[in-house]
Amino acid sequence: MTAYFFLVLLALGMTGGFFSGLLGLGGAILMVPLLLYVPPLLHLPALDMKTVAAISTLQVFASAASGVVAHRKRDALSIPVLLVMGIPAALAGFVGAFFSQYVNARFLLTIFAGISTLATLLMFLPKRDKKKEESLSGSESADQIQFNRFLAAFLAALIGFIGGMIGAPGAFIFVPVSVYILNIPLRVTIGSTLGIVLFTSFSSMLGKILSGQMYWALGAALVLGSVPAAQLGSRLSHRAPLRVLHWIMTGIIAFSSLKIWLNVFNYSS
Repeated sequence: MTAYFFLVLLALGMTGGFFSGLLGLGGAILMVPLLLYVPPLLHLPALDMKTVAAISTLQVFASAASGVVAHRKRDALSIPVLLVMGIPAALAGFVGAFFSQYVNARFLLTIFAGISTLATLLMFLPKRDKKKEESLSGSESADQIQFNRFLAAFLAALIGFIGGMIGAPGAFIFVPVSVYILNIPLRVTIGSTLGIVLFTSFSSMLGKILSGQMYWALGAALVLGSVPAAQLGSRLSHRAPLRVLHWIMTGIIAFSSLKIWLNVFNYSS
């Protein structure tokens, strides 16, 4: 790997890490197209999808870990939310990945596209509890946020199961679900969703490593850019107006939904 290639991957890792920390998303929805299309545009060797899939899991895990630490320091990560949603999502994702061999892939992709469209529409609804949006009331901390734990676990398992079946964790869907259905404040949702991404991405990364698919030199360049950028993104996330974060998030979720629908229409068994 040349120094120029390393610098390009470093910059791409910084981009993915920044948005991961800023919005609490895993970053794969952004990293995958960047890794596929940017190197050839800069007259560098193209990366195939197998390589991209492997190194992006390492980048997502590293940026999520960095962002989780930063959001936790600012009391914007709820451990109860993380555990109640993260564990069912990770376990259901594993089960879904195992059973995916028995179910029609295009049918599953269509279901996931429908869920992502619903998630996009939810982002346009007015928030029910505006007082919780700007700050936690009184001395209440992120860990004291009240939410329906049974519903949260069920929805997380459902999203994780379908995501595991089609090979897409669907982290972006957790944001509207947490904000509009579970009524969790946006800033706490961003930090906690990043924690859920940390759970779900670990198993994917481990699978790539154990199966010998990891490309360590390429992944290291992404990680070196992602870790500090995720810290910067999380810092900016706590200073940016919630309305700005909301609409950036809405745009990314809408883009993700559109991309999934295009995959449905272009899918060939």
